[in-house]
Amino acid sequence: MSDWDTVTVLRKKAPKASAMKTESAINQAKRQGIAVETQSKYGAGTNKQHVATKNTAKLDRETEELKHEKIPLEVGKLIMQGRQAKGMSQKELATKICEKPQIVNEYEGGRGIPNNVILAKMERALGIKLRGKDRGKPLVPPAQK
Repeated sequence: MSDWDTVTVLRKKAPKASAMKTESAINQAKRQGIAVETQSKYGAGTNKQHVATKNTAKLDRETEELKHEKIPLEVGKLIMQGRQAKGMSQKELATKICEKPQIVNEYEGGRGIPNNVILAKMERALGIKLRGKDRGKPLVPPAQK
């Protein structure tokens, strides 16, 4: 004997959180009238240590008075001479100081924006001073002064 009045309802499981993040899931929720909150995170998922601020591009488009300070050409030449004296390529120096080869290239060409952290790493790697009044002199460790 069977019971014809019994109703069996089959349902899908609720979607996982990761599935709800897809663009199609967001569009479907919007069509259904569900409140959807989205956020765009600045620099999310990147490992940038020396990030310039968002206003950098704005500064680049400004007039002469608001130009970025650049590395002096004499410091670029010191970096190049120190690197060649140690027999390193730009890529090897960049690897040693944990920076991109492009940064070493920009610093040597006098196009880089000065960053004391990067300059300090270059000083230690090359063994010469790149900042202050005695540029080009051998770097003396603080214990030997």
